[in-house]
Amino acid sequence: MTSTPFDSFSHEWRKRRAANLRQGSLGGLLLLVALAFSLYVGQFDLWRLITGLPRITEFLGGMVPELHWATLDSDLAEWFWGLEKWLALLWTTLMMALFGTAAGTALGSALSFLAARNLGAAPLTVFLVRRVMEIARSVPDLVWALLFLFAFGLGPLPGVLAIGLHTLGAQGKLFAEVNENIDMAPLEGIRASGGTWLDEIRLGVLPQVLPNFTSYSLWRFELNVRTATVMGFVGAGGIGMELYQAISLNYFSDAGAILILVFLTVALIDMFSEWARLKLAGISSDHA
Repeated sequence: MTSTPFDSFSHEWRKRRAANLRQGSLGGLLLLVALAFSLYVGQFDLWRLITGLPRITEFLGGMVPELHWATLDSDLAEWFWGLEKWLALLWTTLMMALFGTAAGTALGSALSFLAARNLGAAPLTVFLVRRVMEIARSVPDLVWALLFLFAFGLGPLPGVLAIGLHTLGAQGKLFAEVNENIDMAPLEGIRASGGTWLDEIRLGVLPQVLPNFTSYSLWRFELNVRTATVMGFVGAGGIGMELYQAISLNYFSDAGAILILVFLTVALIDMFSEWARLKLAGISSDHA
């Protein structure tokens, strides 16, 4: 019996399907091996996890003092005895996050145009800029903070510099990927009419990427508020230093009050960011 074109196509399809199945099986096996190895290296112990969970409950329980309905006002006043001081430190943390986010985002967005492969930058420039951004974001922000603490001493400045540098690397990568997914037709039109490279960026790229840039910046600010809090653990100023001292001295109720303030602040920022993103996207909050 002579073979037909359909038989040849069916045979080729079965071969490709079998090859894909083998590749998928091999990939799944390698993933399981890597997962098992990570569990071994991480010393994951299910029994240890189960027996240790009650201790976490005890720790969290110590963060909330006894509150009585009849004396609720005085109990809350005693719990939040340092409210004025904590709010001042929390404000410092917010300003650290805001300044670090603004500086890192501004520099990262500028570098992203040089890191995008489709915007005409020389290959060597693209390579070097991408490596600089990789170094900025691959080193943990706490390590940057320790480095700047050694250079500039205790206080908010090392935290701001660490947040800004890490934000530069992270935002630069995200923005470069956004730039590489734009429609190139407007740039070709600007180039054909005699526009410069800066004209292409200003008139052809920015109108397309600005909504994404803004959305990523708001998200990064939320993240950096939490990062700035942790920065205080190493002496970089803000509410984190007070939280670290409270935990170190076993003042668990003070730590609980501070964590509540941080949680409420982050929640408010998150709600504002969501509202701003919806406004930028032209979506009503009723349809979100």
